[in-house]
Amino acid sequence: QETIDAGEAESLGMIAALVKVGFAKSNGEARRLIRGGGARLNDTAVTDEDFQLGAGDFIDGRAKISAGKKRHALLVIS
Repeated sequence: QETIDAGEAESLGMIAALVKVGFAKSNGEARRLIRGGGARLNDTAVTDEDFQLGAGDFIDGRAKISAGKKRHALLVIS
C-alpha cells in the first residue's frame, strides 16, 4: 500500500505509479512491463505508456495496480 497526495494522484502516470510502488526499478523497465501486457490498473490491462491516472480510477480513494499475476499494490489517496 502506497499513500499519495490528492494533487499527485491527478497527474500521476502509469509508468511513475509502477516505479513508485516498486514494480519497476526504472521508467524503462515500467515501459517494458506495459508493452508486454503485464501492467494492470483495477484489473484492467494498461497498454498505453502515456496513460495518466485520473479521479475516476480511484474507487473509494484507492486504485489497485498489478504487475503480472502475483504482484499487487494499492495506491491510496491521503
